[in-house]
Amino acid sequence: MSETTNDVQSVERFGEQYRRLKREVNKVIIGQDAVVDHVLLGIFSRGHCLLVGVPGLAKTLLVNTVAKALGLSFNRIQFTPDLMPSDIIGSEILDQERRFRFIKGPLFANIILADEINRTPPKTQAALLEAMQEKSVTAAGQTHLLPEPFFVLATQNPIEQEGTYPLPEAQLDRFMFDIRVDYPTYAEELAVVKATTSDTVATVEPVLTAEEILHFQGLVRRIPVADNVLEYAVKLAGRTRPGLNGAPAIINDHLSWGAGPRASQYLVIGAKAHALANGRFSPDIADVQALALPILRHRLVRNYKAEAEGVTVDRIVQEIL
Repeated sequence: MSETTNDVQSVERFGEQYRRLKREVNKVIIGQDAVVDHVLLGIFSRGHCLLVGVPGLAKTLLVNTVAKALGLSFNRIQFTPDLMPSDIIGSEILDQERRFRFIKGPLFANIILADEINRTPPKTQAALLEAMQEKSVTAAGQTHLLPEPFFVLATQNPIEQEGTYPLPEAQLDRFMFDIRVDYPTYAEELAVVKATTSDTVATVEPVLTAEEILHFQGLVRRIPVADNVLEYAVKLAGRTRPGLNGAPAIINDHLSWGAGPRASQYLVIGAKAHALANGRFSPDIADVQALALPILRHRLVRNYKAEAEGVTVDRIVQEIL
């Protein structure tokens, strides 16, 4: 009974702390409410995010600000064509006492910004994605655990594709959210320019500790989900698979491949976090629908007909919703 009481109190506290977090982030980041929400929900869901947007939209600043507000360590890794796995994981060196010692790479932090992940070769991409999945790295036969919580936010520039190594669909599937960062509105851009062309600097105060974040991540997993919400999430992912019973015409006509079971899992976990952030004790179908687009859009593979007719993945997801 006491555990249930504690969880009720934790749910109420989660909502309060989530609102505080957003207020701290909004001291620096103007607008981009949906982007901030998805990044925070990804952290509390133990997921990772892929940010797609043109340069200059404050992606790096957003991640740095979120790390400060969460009281976590933060490293930025600029991915380049000559970056090797040992450059991010770390390597062993022979010290002055003639003993091998492991020097940790920049991957050993709570929040990692993998900047322009599509600019580095597949070998280095695979090393990062393995660390994301296993929460550990292996060097010289030794396994080294990464700090908890561990969250990767990778960015991609959708404009320049020459000389890049696009992530294959199997690796894109490792990311919980594919978040699109759009240009700010006129009013938002005006506020950004006013805030960044003066000598005032906003101070972001840490709201949570690493231990509290781990507690809230466990709380997200513990809250109950009604069977009808589970069934809706699984059916929604199933409807994206062409050639299967129940797949609508737009799916059969315009997709080569649909979302796998990981999408169903993320839809449920994301819905739980979304419900908690809004002060509710259990998710409903609306919570699943609220996160369906960023969870599904990078898991659907369009065919030639869709590309020729200009049918976007976002339009396909909106249709099946």
